[in-house]
Amino acid sequence: MTCGDVAIALTVLRIDEERGLALCADDDGNSETVETDLVAPVAPGARLLVHAGTAIASLTEESPT
Repeated sequence: MTCGDVAIALTVLRIDEERGLALCADDDGNSETVETDLVAPVAPGARLLVHAGTAIASLTEESPT
């Protein structure tokens, strides 16, 4: 789910810590596998800002999406 230089907010569904990956979904239920090395550790339910298949930031309730 990449479009130009746009990052999107996704929710973590499952984690593969050994491989540094997470299955994530957007608000419409579309899912993708995301690299999480830059923001590890993550947990199911966490919101991540994702660009080009890589989580670039962990979002908090105060973070803009």
